[in-house]
Amino acid sequence: MTPTMDFSGIAVSYDERVLQPRAWTADQSRWAVEAMATAPPGPVLELCCGAGHIGLLATALTPVRVRRPLVAVDLNPAALVLTARNAEANGLAGWVEVREGDLTDVLAREELFAVIIADPPWVPEAQTAHYPEDPLLAIDGGPDGLTVARQCLAVVREHLAPGGLAVLQLGTAEQARDLEVGSHGLAVAEVRHGERGVLVGLRRDRSAAGSGSLS
Repeated sequence: MTPTMDFSGIAVSYDERVLQPRAWTADQSRWAVEAMATAPPGPVLELCCGAGHIGLLATALTPVRVRRPLVAVDLNPAALVLTARNAEANGLAGWVEVREGDLTDVLAREELFAVIIADPPWVPEAQTAHYPEDPLLAIDGGPDGLTVARQCLAVVREHLAPGGLAVLQLGTAEQARDLEVGSHGLAVAEVRHGERGVLVGLRRDRSAAGSGSLS
């Protein structure tokens, strides 16, 4: 039987093929909801969606009158099956489109998104053995833990609408600094430190970086 958990008010099913949702990742959902209040018109994109809980919670928390369509992307086909199932279970199926494949290949060149949510694997590959219960695909971030995060930055650069916000989840502030987002044509709007890990708000427009810093 597929386990189901309460994720800040929505029911999320998952199994051994995806990472079990962590309660603290709901902070990313809430920030996305904040961003939607002032973002330009357009849908929301979720990269590395897993069971879909982060994007689905953001959708559920947004009043229907201002709710935006969600495009959920993952390389793992099992993740998308679960995301679609969870969308249906929470009455959100009409708001969610799932796309399977490499996150750099599944978007049309002209597609722009007002808000982008990214929760890439960020565990350095040498440390993945410390987490034997977690599926490797969901946690292995390459030699420095940032391989997939850098792919996410490339997507943000090409597909974030002007005036929009991307919210990227990483393991540490050091990783956030090592990403060197400026080299990707992006700027840090804000950094939030959570119960575990950090959230980095990114914009395309350097002048919108404000006083955010990676400290």
